Amino acid sequence: MHVTIPVMLLPDDFRAYSKIKIDNHLFNKENMPSHFKVKEYCPMVFRNIRERFGIDDLDYKESLTRSQPLPDDSSGKSGAKFYLSSDKLFIIKTLTSEEVERMHSFLKHYHPYIVERHGKTLLPQYLGMYRLTVDNVEHYIVITRNVFSNHLSTHRKFDLKGSTVDREASEKELEKDLPTYKDNDFVKQKLKVYIGDEAKQKLMETLTADVEFLTKLHLMDYSLLLGK
Repeated sequence: MHVTIPVMLLPDDFRAYSKIKIDNHLFNKENMPSHFKVKEYCPMVFRNIRERFGIDDLDYKESLTRSQPLPDDSSGKSGAKFYLSSDKLFIIKTLTSEEVERMHSFLKHYHPYIVERHGKTLLPQYLGMYRLTVDNVEHYIVITRNVFSNHLSTHRKFDLKGSTVDREASEKELEKDLPTYKDNDFVKQKLKVYIGDEAKQKLMETLTADVEFLTKLHLMDYSLLLGK
């Protein structure tokens, strides 16, 4: 049965969590640990966010649990590891415990913004945050939507900041099958984006709203991910 989650959440929902403990002695022992625990942070908040982005809860859980995640060769400056769900619809990123705390603070602003915008944003779509404990070792992860899912063919991608300082893809990056180019690469390749006047107006309106939101929170070091 589908239950609509109310838009108005209580302050306690932003600190809430749920826990499960799995004692798995026989089932799929080759791929799953015998004992592990899962802690889901802010379950009501993230469920409401997923609803705003049109993501069905059962489909979401099926994507993340159907098969083992696929390692992704992307890497952030923080040293975080990235994985893809087996259907490549979602990205799994590792976090530190400090980043989990920052996400809790960010959620209080992020959720009302997503509600206000009716899900129309180019910001990362944060869909869930968890702590996995295996063999007494804790792993923190956050789930986001993959904008380059297997439903779209991507031949080239760019990470654009609007800066030319140290904004070229490295030699190591260029060795990848699908490297991520940067601003100076975009200029050197003499590329332009043609989307039509109406689409341009909608894009600029969304970008402006997103940047104003980030500015109010004094957040910087963000970029626009572009694929073609």
